[in-house]
Amino acid sequence: MPELFLGGRWQAAAGGATREIRCPADGSLVAVVDEGGAEDARAAVAAARRAFDTGPWPHTTAARRGAELLRIASLLERDKADLARAESLDTGKRLVESELDIDDVAACFRYFGELVIEEGDGGRDVDAGSTTVESRVVHEPVGVCALITPWNYPLLQTAWKVAPALAAGNTFVLKPSELTPHTAIHLMRLLAESGLPDGVANLVLGPGPEAGAPLTDHPDVDLVSFTGGLATGRRIMAAAATTVKRVALELGGKNPNIVFADADFETAVDHALTAVFLHSGQVCSAGTRLLVEDSLHDRFVDEVVRRAREIRLGGPFDPAARTGPLISAAHLAEVEAYVAAGLAEGAVLRCGGARPDDPALANGHYYPPTVLDDCTPGMSVVREESFGPVLTVERFTAEDEAVRLADDTVYGLAGAVWTTDPARADRVAARLRLGTVWINDFHPYLPQAEWGGFKQSGTGRELGPSGLAEYRETKHVWRNTAPKPQYWFD
Repeated sequence: MPELFLGGRWQAAAGGATREIRCPADGSLVAVVDEGGAEDARAAVAAARRAFDTGPWPHTTAARRGAELLRIASLLERDKADLARAESLDTGKRLVESELDIDDVAACFRYFGELVIEEGDGGRDVDAGSTTVESRVVHEPVGVCALITPWNYPLLQTAWKVAPALAAGNTFVLKPSELTPHTAIHLMRLLAESGLPDGVANLVLGPGPEAGAPLTDHPDVDLVSFTGGLATGRRIMAAAATTVKRVALELGGKNPNIVFADADFETAVDHALTAVFLHSGQVCSAGTRLLVEDSLHDRFVDEVVRRAREIRLGGPFDPAARTGPLISAAHLAEVEAYVAAGLAEGAVLRCGGARPDDPALANGHYYPPTVLDDCTPGMSVVREESFGPVLTVERFTAEDEAVRLADDTVYGLAGAVWTTDPARADRVAARLRLGTVWINDFHPYLPQAEWGGFKQSGTGRELGPSGLAEYRETKHVWRNTAPKPQYWFD
């Protein structure tokens, strides 16, 4: 069956190209899918433009749009097992993690469905200071949205964009990562099954330069939402500037995990491992920078290293595995080069640092949990994002130094503070230039709470009321109920 979904119809790529999708865990063939390009991207935009300009979806009531999202959430829950398996085959992540991701996907659609029903179609009245004037601020959909999503959390990141885009009444073109297309394909089938009008949802598969770039400067696209790397985000922002379209970017982070000496030792160690090694570090908010108070450093890092050595690698369906492979051979090579650069700069390798020699892992893209100690702020491993299972360790002696080190980065996505002193926790959290700060925790998020970064971690917000506002235009409507001549030029 063709995998591109344009204007309510499934079709093959115009150029006839295909791509093999292979599981990163063992190299096995998952499927062969159509690979689109610029012609397909333009056709998808045209379909979305027609659906927005002449179709019914932008003019449906908030109640109906919300009900549609709730219906989609139920379909996602119905197909959870199939979606989770597809996600694990594409990404190599453990099945239990994919199952949790699908739960979060359904919760995201449900949240935005309920939010738009609660808000309704109304706006807000504005006092114009006159009994003969009705002044009202209303919200309308932005228009055609280009949604470009990454490979690490394929369906979850898609949901963060598709759900609010639909809730606001927009049409869209979705361009998922070419490495992990299958849950996006499944989602399109569910959107069609739910009864979404033709052309509202469109899917183009293919690599970024061929299938994604034509969306970013297209004059008929009104908004681009992208999650991915900083370099690509900069190019998208520049391309979107030619038509002054709205842009929302989530561009990763170099996230500090600050541990003070008074922190609960066992809990902080446990979370330090999860912060960086979950999904082999392929998480935009991963706590890859461990900042430990000097008096605690040796004991704390020794225990992190001991436990990191015991983390078992394995494929998505290995019940004994605790983390999986990297996404591709190319990414594995990048992580290896990243670690080598850190060692050349003087970092001390405490564990990991080389591909595993287990024959059972030979066909996958595995890299073990790696800890680099005695790191300093100027090192490339401290300043650059690895997107792999690599933890750098820095020392600090005072609160001010911890904050200074944590904020000494171009990124500002997320981070954590570990201390039993509530006043200190609040002081540090207030000073950190981060979009999310966890206190005595790491990684949780809520669909009700905004997600996004400061500085070069991006622009705009996803989730929460602000996530819906990203996909809305605001209009002021002024009605004079008793118009009469002013004779300004009489």
